[in-house]
Amino acid sequence: MLLLLLGDLISTFCYHVPEHIFGKFHAVVHHSPNRSFVRYAILTKKPVALITGFFGAFPYLMFIPLFWIISPIGTILGLILAECHVEWRHVSLQHWQTPTRVKWICKIFCITTPERHWEHHLNSRVAFGDIFTFYDKPAQAWFRVLLRWKKMFRARYS
Repeated sequence: MLLLLLGDLISTFCYHVPEHIFGKFHAVVHHSPNRSFVRYAILTKKPVALITGFFGAFPYLMFIPLFWIISPIGTILGLILAECHVEWRHVSLQHWQTPTRVKWICKIFCITTPERHWEHHLNSRVAFGDIFTFYDKPAQAWFRVLLRWKKMFRARYS
């Protein structure tokens, strides 16, 4: 659980939100109908796009050495749950509707559903948090701060 909480925290605030403000590959790839960094890298012959996919996963991977000492099984389980959640939240909404009971459980535990994640695909300023929904409001505030900094930087150096 700690792996998921910390990984999502770092991924959201150190990678995901800044990539929306300063990056280009995340928005081009993740918020388009073709959401595969690998496919995009191959089709456009831009392997650098794979780096941003790695940066999204790195906050989870960086804790492996520490958590492995505490609990190898817990570490493996956390990584499996994180990957399963990535796949689940990216199901096509045309062919998927989360069952009512599952939505209810996800709401209680603040877990992102595919429907909520699609809100983020449709409006990149809302519904942050790869796994947990409680990171959304602070991430939106961080988004506004970084956007303000970017505008000030551009105004100063343009």
